[in-house]
Amino acid sequence: MPLDPAAINLTHHFLIAMPGLNDELFGRSVVYLCEHTPKGALGLIINKPSDITVADLFEKVDLPLRRPELAALPVFHGGPLQPERGFVLHEAMGDAQPVGTDETPPAVARAIREALSGLELDESTDPAEAEAPEAETPAPRPSAYASTLRLADGLEMTTSRDVLEALSSGAGPRKVLLTLGYASWGEGQLESEITENSWLTVEAQPALIFDTPVEQRYEKAMGLLGLQPWMLAPGSGHA
Repeated sequence: MPLDPAAINLTHHFLIAMPGLNDELFGRSVVYLCEHTPKGALGLIINKPSDITVADLFEKVDLPLRRPELAALPVFHGGPLQPERGFVLHEAMGDAQPVGTDETPPAVARAIREALSGLELDESTDPAEAEAPEAETPAPRPSAYASTLRLADGLEMTTSRDVLEALSSGAGPRKVLLTLGYASWGEGQLESEITENSWLTVEAQPALIFDTPVEQRYEKAMGLLGLQPWMLAPGSGHA
């Protein structure tokens, strides 16, 4: 029986690929879901490193990196969409608003809508020109960066260059995960894939994102459900 997209919200959950999911990018992947609504979902793969390091990325964007502890960390393949676009998943900074509330800044709400539809943001648009909130809506409190979504458990996702500039100066969030590209699902698509046993789901834990070695993240994510990959492999349990 298909899942009702309006009945579940998997925001701040891990999607864990079932062992039988044969896909070059999504096979054995762990995806952190940043946003899940009846309209679709957006997530970042957190265990598929690219051959680019954080130091390489900063060199490409012409910024020094004064955070030497980050230099050798990998930049991840966040998903198949817009692989030239950067996403930074990090511990909370400033006072950004929770996603999905009436106080979400209009420019951020627009970023969610366009990312979910697979469209690249027009960076020439002044956020001040975005649709203004209704008069009775309280003004949003400032966030540390221009385009930041507050998630849960003290996490935020930033898509604006200013977070890279903060790291370049030696400041910025202490724990970060950088990706190029993202994954998204249209209305009802993720629910259908879950029904077809392509994914397991479990509430996300920041420690797995930032503190668990990359090569252990898939097994550790499975462990949050009390499972090991061999238990779900095709043919397991048969002589």
